[in-house]
Amino acid sequence: MCSDADQKLKDLLKYNEVEGAMFKMKEDPRITSVGRFIRKYSIDELPQLWNVLIGDMTLVGPRPPLEREIKEYTDYDWQRLMVKPGCTGLWQVSGRNSIGFHEMVKLDLQYIEKSSFWFDLKIMFLTVKIMIWPNSAY
Repeated sequence: MCSDADQKLKDLLKYNEVEGAMFKMKEDPRITSVGRFIRKYSIDELPQLWNVLIGDMTLVGPRPPLEREIKEYTDYDWQRLMVKPGCTGLWQVSGRNSIGFHEMVKLDLQYIEKSSFWFDLKIMFLTVKIMIWPNSAY
């Protein structure tokens, strides 16, 4: 991302390509060509492993929200925050950017309901597959 990405976001919000409390834009002008590659192959997620090691995150769980997103949450959306956020999750392996915010919340709640060691293991294997063959990441 460019260094002033947060300031530029205000002008880009009108181009948001998903409904709800999340910003996604396929041709986001704030992302550099190197950044586009890093995002496509989820390399930008690797630093989150530090957060797993210190206990702030889990390997699998709902994606961590931004403060700006939480301000727009409904009571239903808040349910996804009942568990620690994860580096990867059901949303990431189920379509990622081709899925809107409301569908992401449904997938997060489905994950919370079905959470188990084997389900987490399945999601981690699917995550590795997606890192090799990206699914609509941008």
